[in-house]
Amino acid sequence: MKIVIAGAGEVGFHLAKLLSFESQDITLIDVDKDSIAYADTHLDIRTIRGDSTSIAVLKEARIDTTDLIIAVTSSETTNITVCVLAKQMGANRTIARISNTEFIENQEVAGFKKFGIDELISPESLAASEIELLLNQSAFNDSYEFENGALTMVGTSLSRTASFVGKSVKEAARIFPTLHFMPIAIQREGTQYTLIPRGDTIFKEGDQVYFMTVKEGVDELYKLTGKMKQEIKNVMILGGSKIGYKTARDLCSHNFKVKLVEKDNDKAYDLAENLPKTLVINGDGRNVELLEEENIYDMDAFIAVTGNSETNIMSCLVAKSKSVKKTIALVENMDYFQLSHSIGIDTLINKKLLAANNIFRYIRKGDVVAMTKLNNMNAELLEFSAKPNSKVIGKRIKDLDFPRSATIGGIVRDGKGIIALGENRIEVGDRIVVCCLLRSINKVERMFI
Repeated sequence: MKIVIAGAGEVGFHLAKLLSFESQDITLIDVDKDSIAYADTHLDIRTIRGDSTSIAVLKEARIDTTDLIIAVTSSETTNITVCVLAKQMGANRTIARISNTEFIENQEVAGFKKFGIDELISPESLAASEIELLLNQSAFNDSYEFENGALTMVGTSLSRTASFVGKSVKEAARIFPTLHFMPIAIQREGTQYTLIPRGDTIFKEGDQVYFMTVKEGVDELYKLTGKMKQEIKNVMILGGSKIGYKTARDLCSHNFKVKLVEKDNDKAYDLAENLPKTLVINGDGRNVELLEEENIYDMDAFIAVTGNSETNIMSCLVAKSKSVKKTIALVENMDYFQLSHSIGIDTLINKKLLAANNIFRYIRKGDVVAMTKLNNMNAELLEFSAKPNSKVIGKRIKDLDFPRSATIGGIVRDGKGIIALGENRIEVGDRIVVCCLLRSINKVERMFI
């Protein structure tokens, strides 16, 4: 697949890096000399230094034969312009990164497709949505919804009190036959090794386990994992960034009580005007005395989304020491993901990873409807649409020639979620959610083409 990426910033570089691992034909464009030089020496891709809105530069990138152009510069105006020009010059598909979430909320009204923009993505909007989902599944440290919640993936670390610790998957299924969930991936404590569970796989204390569940299975998971379902009502947000603003606005619209701490005086006043239901506090959130004055002890959740990863991590640790139930920190450094659970923060989120997950589904073969990468694990969750000519149609799941490093977690049929069992047959129109290690993705994709 021939892909052109406009913008070698954090999102563009991260995308180019991930795609280069998959031997895609990548061209990266940026006007900044240092960014292009760094990408050229660190990645096996083609780089062009120049303005991505220049017709000459786009011609040099051979835009007329491009399957996909992804415009992810820091300027949404540039991104929109690049996509419009690229489409006119023969690019097959276009994706533009934008920061104004109004564009996403009113895509049909604005008619972006008429201009030549096929998809819009906003890393800030994706991060805000992820935070809200994590608060709603408060005892879990990772979650992702398919088909508006018909199926939900949740991740949790198994404590000693979990009912199935020490039991194999098959034993657990016999003891709890009526349950509405299944394990799809496991990472052993203290390792970077991802395991796709089979019947003889044993659950161990400290495992980070990802489950696929339907709506009624979430409460069952709370009981069996020994987690308490905590009601989250009072939330403190550190940082009035675009993510902080959107998170506060969305949480208030769902009746959360929100306090937002912003140290910049002018920005704090603007936020107070635009967020009438949020209590905006002008102060430095790194100041423990300020947090205590604002009753951090009474908060159910603390969300740190300033532009500084270290500030976000440290302030979450302070909040955790004050008995806040749920802490979420925005980080830019991917290496920090390996530290999150060991240092005591419930969840780390990363804009680059969220944006890359969102864009990746346009690159996958087969009819991929949605996808996400599991945090700090070399596994992906892919949602395929079963077409009439797919190899899987009419077959029972247990009869499929599926690689051992992949598993079908669930099926969405007519809007209803079904936990995948061996006897289930796949029908035309089914949405199939598959968890697989990176090495088996190509084989899985071929089954759904």
